[in-house]
Amino acid sequence: FRNHLIAMIGEFVGTFLFLFFSFAGTQVANTAASSTMGPNVGTLLYISLAFGFSLVVNAWIFFRVTGGLFNPAVTLGMFLIGAVPAVRAVVVFIAQLLGAMASAGVVSAVFPGPLRVATQLGMGTSKSRGLFIEMFLTAELVLTIFMLAAEKHRSTFIAPIGIGLSLFIAELVGVGYTGGSLNPARSFGPAVVNHSFPVYHWIYWVGPGLGSLLACGFYKMLKSLEYET
Repeated sequence: FRNHLIAMIGEFVGTFLFLFFSFAGTQVANTAASSTMGPNVGTLLYISLAFGFSLVVNAWIFFRVTGGLFNPAVTLGMFLIGAVPAVRAVVVFIAQLLGAMASAGVVSAVFPGPLRVATQLGMGTSKSRGLFIEMFLTAELVLTIFMLAAEKHRSTFIAPIGIGLSLFIAELVGVGYTGGSLNPARSFGPAVVNHSFPVYHWIYWVGPGLGSLLACGFYKMLKSLEYET
């Protein structure tokens, strides 16, 4: 029980901090963009950097405490490969959703103006395309976590850097099209705070979930081939 409690508290605080700084950076970028000509390359880069570097810092803080998951899709993947037991997965899943709601609420309360951090389809992206974008980007992130953190090796201690860079490059690709969620909690928190769930909100759950399954399948294939050199 004690270990599950520690994991729940750690994932709540870790998810809160990760998304607080990510949402705050997104709020700054989107508020500035709305007063000029709207989203541009600079805005997308700013948001990507906020998410990527926030993950590097906070994953490193909590890496030895809870694993620094902060993402239900990552939790699902770690459960599927046997790195996280079922009870622990459920506990941290709940903590991640609560942390996301709390961080979105605090950003909404602290920063002036409406909360501008929701994930939404843009640049003419259809629901089906958005689903596959979320799937492939999440697969890349989850596979990075499998190979750098779940697999123990001499460079495991610097895994948070690679994981953060993985999110950064995924955000560069996805922010303009889907909002670059890759994380159901990241989309759920702002939707709750804004009392606004788009009709396609489901893609931010199904897409990352499928991405996690895809990464899991590829990882298990590599393991079956005994890829180690």
